[in-house]
Amino acid sequence: MKKRIGILTSGGDCPGLNATIRGVAKACFEKFGEDNIEIVGVVDGYYGLINNETKIMKPSDFSGILTQGGTILGTKRQPYKLMQVIGEDNVDKVKNMKETYKKQKLDCLLTLGGNGTHKTSNLLSQEGLNVIGLPKTIDNDIYGTDVTFGFHTAVDTATDVIDRLHTTAASHSRILVVEIMGNKAGWLTLNAGIAGGADIIIIPEIPYDIDKVADAVMERNNAGKDFSIVAVAEGAFSKAEAEMKKKERAKKRLEAGETTATNRIARQIQEITGSEARVCVPGHMLRGGSPSAYDRILATKFGVYAASLLAEEKYGRTVAMVNGKITSNKLEDIAGKARLVDPKHQLVKTARDLGVSFGG
Repeated sequence: MKKRIGILTSGGDCPGLNATIRGVAKACFEKFGEDNIEIVGVVDGYYGLINNETKIMKPSDFSGILTQGGTILGTKRQPYKLMQVIGEDNVDKVKNMKETYKKQKLDCLLTLGGNGTHKTSNLLSQEGLNVIGLPKTIDNDIYGTDVTFGFHTAVDTATDVIDRLHTTAASHSRILVVEIMGNKAGWLTLNAGIAGGADIIIIPEIPYDIDKVADAVMERNNAGKDFSIVAVAEGAFSKAEAEMKKKERAKKRLEAGETTATNRIARQIQEITGSEARVCVPGHMLRGGSPSAYDRILATKFGVYAASLLAEEKYGRTVAMVNGKITSNKLEDIAGKARLVDPKHQLVKTARDLGVSFGG
């Protein structure tokens, strides 16, 4: 009997999405035969599932995409917190997604995405749909897996940014504060900071004391090193802010005219130390470009494993890597949880032993 599966990519794009799509498709063609499988591409993530925007994909659609960044299916953000809320458009999003699944006569839906994507995947699974998730995010913060595809490429890119900042910082005797993506988790900043030789690393899991940050800069100055590189995760906050609720933090920053921690940190460092501080924000460059060799392999392994789950009709699960082995977790066990940096993690200890300051 011919199987018909849907694939969507949701949330922010990242390198490796197309490699994963390719891995799923090629493995399915091998397992079932090209005449026994139909792959339906859902356009723009859950938005496409809500609005029944789909396209039948041919084997040729999966050729030449291993090295391609972004996603050939497109993606839009559909916040999980609004999935079960009927807005002014009077659209029942969950009902529509279930109807699209039935209209397209899908046997299974594969969802490639991060934490929000997995929460919606679990919701659809509990609503009776056959769902298999694949963990994507440059933040590397999906619970239950040691690594997500897209992360290593983003580390490479962020490291390259920091590498380039060293030469200009040294030439101008400046403090360069680089903002790295990562709203709740500091994995990307931590890894790139160590790989790029940052002098100070500030992540959300370790709230900072600006005086300690400034002290680290002054210690370098006193040692004859007249420049410093400060790697800051975009979601970082001070120890004082750690005592506030999210809305209160946002209000305080807005009142001060500094909506990001990075800008405030740069200003405060300059005021305290007297050294010129500049901010660099690579932003979406960290998500762009071709996946690294590591991510191409990881994405392919994840895609092939998802095809195996499909063949075995093991639904309501998401692919994972645990201790170097590709496996899967129940969606209900990982949805709504985040994998954050433990302040006692070995990587943190490694950085501290090198003399890197975390400002806390």
